[in-house]
Amino acid sequence: MNRAAVPIPEKLFFKIGEVCDITGVQAHVLRYWESEFPMLAPQKNRAGQRTYRKRDVEMVLRIKELLYEDQYTIAGAKKRLTNELRGASKLKVVTPEMAAQQPPAAIQPAPEAQPPAPPEPPGESLPQPLATPAAEAAAAPELNDERRAALRRLGQQMRELLLLLEGRDTPRGAPHR
Repeated sequence: MNRAAVPIPEKLFFKIGEVCDITGVQAHVLRYWESEFPMLAPQKNRAGQRTYRKRDVEMVLRIKELLYEDQYTIAGAKKRLTNELRGASKLKVVTPEMAAQQPPAAIQPAPEAQPPAPPEPPGESLPQPLATPAAEAAAAPELNDERRAALRRLGQQMRELLLLLEGRDTPRGAPHR
């Protein structure tokens, strides 16, 4: 089964029965895989029902592919997924305030949008230094009052979205939990 061949509806959350229908895997198998694969961890709503996100459904499809088609053992599939996830690129969240503070030269289009660089003649390329975690931490922007306020606003907006998704509607200034 090719993962691209299975259409996943454009929804935010899926119940376990919907995931079973999409992936062709029974519910008890999904629950077992949750105990075996730490990267498959759907959230539970207030009623205790599992709510899968699109990335969870994609992970189920990938696990199914590794186990059923590629004939991996559970341990082998776990290692393979861990290596795949470790190699995946990490995205950096940039708020509009952060983007406005960066000089225009620092904001570049995604690598896919840039034309490929011309090949360098052999022997003329210089080795590039590797970035260390300490160097990345030193280059990270300072968390000042303005950034803290932006993070608080973002947190408030996320809480409001969560309440909307849970079916509750509260006034904008009302305190939350």
